[in-house]
Amino acid sequence: MKRAVLLVSCPDRKGIVKEIASFIANNNGNIVHFDQHIDPNKEMFFARVEWDLKGFKLSEESIKEEFSSVAEKFSMNFSIHFTDYLQKVAIFVSKQGHCLYDLLQRFKSGELNGRVELVISNHEDLRSVAEFFGVPYHHIPKHSSNKEFAEKKELELLKEKRIDLIVLARYMQILSKDFVSKYENKIINIHHSFLPAFPGAAPYRRAYERGVKILGATSHYVTETLDEGPIIEQDIIRVSHRDTLEDFIQKGKDIERIVLARAVRWHLEYKVLVCENKTVVFS
Repeated sequence: MKRAVLLVSCPDRKGIVKEIASFIANNNGNIVHFDQHIDPNKEMFFARVEWDLKGFKLSEESIKEEFSSVAEKFSMNFSIHFTDYLQKVAIFVSKQGHCLYDLLQRFKSGELNGRVELVISNHEDLRSVAEFFGVPYHHIPKHSSNKEFAEKKELELLKEKRIDLIVLARYMQILSKDFVSKYENKIINIHHSFLPAFPGAAPYRRAYERGVKILGATSHYVTETLDEGPIIEQDIIRVSHRDTLEDFIQKGKDIERIVLARAVRWHLEYKVLVCENKTVVFS
């Protein structure tokens, strides 16, 4: 069943819910989900509203324009989306393939509501994985002396394919400020949650040597500041003194896969709203 999704953020005031609901009801829409949140500290209102388009009086093209009068009344930032649209996704990888395998399988099975248009990598190692799933693989070497040139090629590919979302599935390169600015809140990254306690190389070895009892992973939007973008999802997995370093690495990969997949799913389902450097994630 095709549905429309409205995402809203605005200063909190009385009457917002009534106005949104009335707009949909007056145009013969049936609300399926109405999720809202009020941040009492910032006095901000957030909402995700999903409704059935069967019999809806307004055309898809006119909904945004017609809703603008409501938005202006409450100084809303808003966006309209449709559930039948498959967002176009690009996955960036380096040499570690666990997140790539997992994402491609989830997309192929229909668990993730999108379409992977291409995989971009600075190495050739995972070409066979992408080809197994029938996804074009683009090898674009990147190092300090050619970074600007490499990013230009990447951006050309993304523009050509009209990419909606970029997923960094253990892509071991830092994107430039210019690159990130072109895809604000549309680049999702995954990393271990040890930062900043275990920054740099070999975090699982250092965690193992320290004898930690919990491993974690964090998925967030990419911003200009490394690993400090709005967090979408986090989770943990327990480890013990009985685990070897190999066990640590495997369990770390397991939780990275799960956390990244959740973040990608919620983004594709229009369940994430960003306010400054925080997110509201609706269930």
